[in-house]
Amino acid sequence: MRPVLLIIVLATLVILLSTCSPVAAEPTVTVSSYELTPAVLMPGDLGTLTVVLKNTASSASISENVGPQTSGFESSRTTDINVFIEKAGLEGKGITVIGENYQRIGDLGPGQTIPVTFLIRAPAATGFYFPEVWVDTKGGRSTRYPVPVNVNTQIAVAKLAVLGMGVTTPDAVKPGDAADVQLNFINSGQSSAERVIVRIGNASTSVSPKDTELYHINSIPAGSTESLDIVLITDRKAATGIATVPVTIEYYTIDGLKHTEPAAINLLVQGRAEIGIASVETSPERVVAGEPFNLIIRVENAGTGDAKSVSAKVDLPFSGTREAFLGKIKPGNDAPALFRLKGGDAGDHPYTVTITYTDDWGESTVTQPLSLPLAPADYSGIVIGVVILILLAAAGWWVFIRKTPGKNHE
Repeated sequence: MRPVLLIIVLATLVILLSTCSPVAAEPTVTVSSYELTPAVLMPGDLGTLTVVLKNTASSASISENVGPQTSGFESSRTTDINVFIEKAGLEGKGITVIGENYQRIGDLGPGQTIPVTFLIRAPAATGFYFPEVWVDTKGGRSTRYPVPVNVNTQIAVAKLAVLGMGVTTPDAVKPGDAADVQLNFINSGQSSAERVIVRIGNASTSVSPKDTELYHINSIPAGSTESLDIVLITDRKAATGIATVPVTIEYYTIDGLKHTEPAAINLLVQGRAEIGIASVETSPERVVAGEPFNLIIRVENAGTGDAKSVSAKVDLPFSGTREAFLGKIKPGNDAPALFRLKGGDAGDHPYTVTITYTDDWGESTVTQPLSLPLAPADYSGIVIGVVILILLAAAGWWVFIRKTPGKNHE
């Protein structure tokens, strides 16, 4: 009978076990978020790493049979699944962890979170490190989660100060003139820029700062702008075109890191023509009233740019050519304006020379008052000629009378 009783007992246990069939979600702990303070560590600095642990399970449904297995009737109930955290620690992976691990944190309900903070020290070498958060739960299950730690790298620079420079310059400047320039330093980052140093270089020996080449600004807050007014001087022999003046901006961010940003001032240098009269001549040198003559006015360009489409005219009340076209005159050169005229009455004749031209700055006009003396006509030569003719006529008559025979020469 004993084997029979054993079989009956085993069958009864199977039936009892089959009357309750739990179906539950497995609880899991994960790192839902983390925060490093400060966001960027300098080599050797202390910081804190806070991780938020979360129970990913919510609740579980457990189904169970009611009555014998053959009845086919079942009921279900819902129950919460907690997770018991045995230990939470941080594996440095190059980062020094100060302090002990957290032991027996306790139960964490479904969907609940708990923050855990570690004190860390950055290594001497810069770079990105990935220490791992280790979480051990009851039942032997564990979680490993790497967390990035930035040690003095540029990856997080967007959260720091970011300086840029805007420039306001004149439309153009003439060689030899000074240019007023405004520099606007804009901090588009999320923290202040400290100990800002601005260095102004030289485009060449012909364009340079008038005063100092070094400027200091204590601090530029995030989202703010600071301005500097400087003066650039140009040499008279400066080449025309765009002169690029280099600018170097140095500043420190809140993490103590020094930044260097290159910038530039682009200054347009345009030559300016300076037109004047070099000399005035006539041909012949002595102009006689009523006689034709040539008036030659030499027009010079003493400026730094080409004078184009140069023309000159005079308002003398004489007939002839009173306007001349000279074309282009380069700096340091001159060109003759020739006027063919016929003189009027004797005396001084005041007149005005009007010169028009264009350069890189537009059209210009220069006027110069002058005077032209006309000598009276000289009739002495005519009188002498008439006297000579009379004498010749008298001599001829005398000879003719004396040599004629039969004439009474008394």
